[in-house]
Amino acid sequence: MITLTNARLVLPEGVHQGTLQVANGQITSLTTLSPSPPPTAPPHSTPPHSPSTPRDQSIPPTPGHTASADRGDSTLHTQAHSELIDLEGRYVVPGFVDMHMHGGAGASYQNGLHDDVRRVVAFHRAHGTTTAMASLVTDAPDALLAAVARLADLADEGLVAGIHLEGPYLATNRCGAHEPSLLKAPDLAEFERLTSSSRGHLRMITLAPELPGALDLIRSAVDQGVIAAVGHTDGTAAHVRAAFEAGARVATHLFNAMRPVHHREGGPVVAALNDPRITVELINDGVHIDTEVARLTFTTAGPDRVALITDAMAATGMGDGDYRLGTMDVRVQDGRAMLADGSSIAGSTITMAEAFRRAVTEVGRPIEEAARAASLTPARALGLDHRIGSLAPGKDADLVVLNDDLTVHQVMKTGQWL
Repeated sequence: MITLTNARLVLPEGVHQGTLQVANGQITSLTTLSPSPPPTAPPHSTPPHSPSTPRDQSIPPTPGHTASADRGDSTLHTQAHSELIDLEGRYVVPGFVDMHMHGGAGASYQNGLHDDVRRVVAFHRAHGTTTAMASLVTDAPDALLAAVARLADLADEGLVAGIHLEGPYLATNRCGAHEPSLLKAPDLAEFERLTSSSRGHLRMITLAPELPGALDLIRSAVDQGVIAAVGHTDGTAAHVRAAFEAGARVATHLFNAMRPVHHREGGPVVAALNDPRITVELINDGVHIDTEVARLTFTTAGPDRVALITDAMAATGMGDGDYRLGTMDVRVQDGRAMLADGSSIAGSTITMAEAFRRAVTEVGRPIEEAARAASLTPARALGLDHRIGSLAPGKDADLVVLNDDLTVHQVMKTGQWL
């Protein structure tokens, strides 16, 4: 058993001083004492948390004898497989959940190669992302089928939470970093082959709802338990609303690669923001969207509908240079990933830890709202919130210990320190 004491626990409703216990890979108890002071935030921001009534969710700890030892700057007592760790006032947030990510550490999910996938997962876990989807960009049909089959093996292991197909059923004039010649109208027979290859691990597909056959594919996806997401679309608000009525429930990287807002035609952005059923993905890197736009999105949709994502590609955690995203050549300069011809942004180079931190320090959201957007909201969108996404007894012990400046201190995955 591991007991974390003197922690600032970031719960959905606020931040509290308290204690958290872990055993057998799960959170077994959580005791909150009093509201904690917020982290430093810029002048435009709201307070990082709102005080709330202290509460006690504790389960009495198992008694035992302890002996003391030192581990770095925390105090550790061990005896009979029991640890007592003084976090010295550090924050504890739920492990981050990234529902849209392509790679990192110089590797990619795209081919489904096991060594590459393990490298991507290890890198992002070290930065606090304890649950991640494996997102694939548009590729040749046979290449996608092979990649999906290989990723299904790793999903069986629990290494990734599922597979996300971003394409090939996207609008050519909103293709972004997808090869235009490989884009096509939705094909139900091909979709069935992909779902079969995934062995139940295809969890989400992004498509443009204005394309012929899109609504039929959305209905088929929903019937099979696959989340339908609207993205890379030149559709009108009416197209997007029809997709939502057919069962689509996610807007892929809101604002990016979609028809922009116009005061006479709100398009996909306004349709998604106005529908309380829809989770909106947000790439909060300061490149894909302006900070004021991120602030507006949080204000409009709220943290229970905004899911922070990275859309990270292979260059994340690496330096500037030349990389690949699917079939496309990408050049990274000053951390900004662009297609080599300069025609489009090509994913991001941030981690979820950076996206979370920016939500507090730049966008000005309370820390508990940023945690919901980085963990609970994407977990709920993926149907995993019964197991992950918040600090609560009975959930997996996936958590991130943060310093005062919100940088990552330690990461735990199912009760094991990484």
